[in-house]
Amino acid sequence: MAKTIVGVFEDHRDAEKAARLVKDEGLKTSDISIITKQGTENDYNDDKSGQGYSMTNDNVSDGVVTGGVFGGLAGLLIGAGTMIIPGIGIIAAAGPITGLISGAITGGIVGGLVDLGIPETESKEYEKDVKEGKIVWSMRTDSSYVDKIKSILKNCGAAEVEVY
Repeated sequence: MAKTIVGVFEDHRDAEKAARLVKDEGLKTSDISIITKQGTENDYNDDKSGQGYSMTNDNVSDGVVTGGVFGGLAGLLIGAGTMIIPGIGIIAAAGPITGLISGAITGGIVGGLVDLGIPETESKEYEKDVKEGKIVWSMRTDSSYVDKIKSILKNCGAAEVEVY
């Protein structure tokens, strides 16, 4: 049975490390989704100017990313893009969540997370985390991999890890 695992990170490098370790385990990184707000100190901005990077809907699995919002995640995840979510601002998203969010702008992040199987109450908390500049990392996977992925997320510094 498929489950969705969610981890919340304070630092993009920790989220990136978790994605790399999942890949090293031989699991499909195409099932990983990452959401972060742009223009904050926690975004993928190397010069710390707070300006953030602009990014188009390039295919990250090919390593083609404009501006480098997802930095080292290029080549690991697919479907990266930026979008404006009312009440949140500009967010960067990669993976399956990108299509879900852009397809349901009225539902924003909450609608996309609900579509991944996360209850609405928890989805609203994750949206709040993104508003605060945290990184929400999720992965849809077979239940037999849940413990391994939870361990990876915790070892990489996820502040919280939940399974749905």
